[in-house]
Amino acid sequence: MSKTIPVTQPLLPPLEEFMPYLQQIWDSKRLTNAGPFHEKLEKDLAAYLGVDHLCLFSNGTLALLTALQALRVTGEVITTPYSFVATAHSLLWNGLKPVFVDIAPGTFNLDPDRIEEAITPATTAIMPVHCYGMPCDVDRIQQIADRYGLKVIYDAAHAFGVQHQGQSLLRNGDLSVLSFHATKVFNTFEGGAIVCPDAKTKKRIDYLKNFGFADEVTVVAPGINGKMSEINAAFGLLQLNYIDGALDRRKQIDSMYREALTQIPGIDLLWSPGEHHNYSYFPVLVGDAFPISRDALYERFREQDILVRRYFYPLISSFPMYRSLESARPDRLQVASDVSNRVLCLPIFDSLTPDEFARIIAIMQTILAEHR
Repeated sequence: MSKTIPVTQPLLPPLEEFMPYLQQIWDSKRLTNAGPFHEKLEKDLAAYLGVDHLCLFSNGTLALLTALQALRVTGEVITTPYSFVATAHSLLWNGLKPVFVDIAPGTFNLDPDRIEEAITPATTAIMPVHCYGMPCDVDRIQQIADRYGLKVIYDAAHAFGVQHQGQSLLRNGDLSVLSFHATKVFNTFEGGAIVCPDAKTKKRIDYLKNFGFADEVTVVAPGINGKMSEINAAFGLLQLNYIDGALDRRKQIDSMYREALTQIPGIDLLWSPGEHHNYSYFPVLVGDAFPISRDALYERFREQDILVRRYFYPLISSFPMYRSLESARPDRLQVASDVSNRVLCLPIFDSLTPDEFARIIAIMQTILAEHR
């Protein structure tokens, strides 16, 4: 039987290189609460990403929840239906009302042309997503936010290392939130971070992620436990030694896909990534010119143990906790609905082999041959 090919695999440096980090943790008996590995990873990650301040978290969802708390967001928040559910769930958990706005066909990100019509007196923030690591129209979104006095929190879970207009994409908005989940290009097993613009905001976020403690006897905010452990932080430090090579390999695989798929009718490629992309996903749209439907193609891949994914299907707005919202009506989200019904993410990760790549392409070529 052929080996299963997942849609992604985590970057895992040599285990023997991780053991000295673990030994230091065992010797120190410092497992959490902003230990030395945690403090070093915050500094080293900020330097690598080209940002001023970064707060580590135990996962990206807690980082999203805390970002909303840190900016004291209330009322309604404009966001996208085309994302992982954590984006909208973080709003509900904060007692906020998501207002879904359609995506732009060229980027699959929140459509700036549709944002203003969704603003009401209750709107206090915009939460866009840099989908697949493709930069949102950050300039137009910021102009709208400034005009109406709104906060901007970017769900940047896909955007590790992406640059835009000569600087880190994470510098845009009031806050940017990263995920270091095992499926992301940079992982700490589980983890996340908030990128913030100044030391004062970082201090507030640090209080919020540690129960609100300012010192042993002073609690300044109703915080939660969002701290990253020393083991996760140590693994992140080791990952930094390998991330550039992994991103280079992903770039090569992206180029291989683009060359191979231009010869397959009905498989539409998305935008071409810029020079400083991270190649975190390889989504395609299955069009009418392809002999079978997206879902039929999905099943063919699965039959051959190739675990492609329909990121993002179904839309967040279709789930029971959201579908009753006026903004969740399908007629208001026509682009997102169309893309969600046609998208397929193909496997991409740094250890994908030439033989595995050939198996993926061969399935689509076989389907074409069957329908000639």
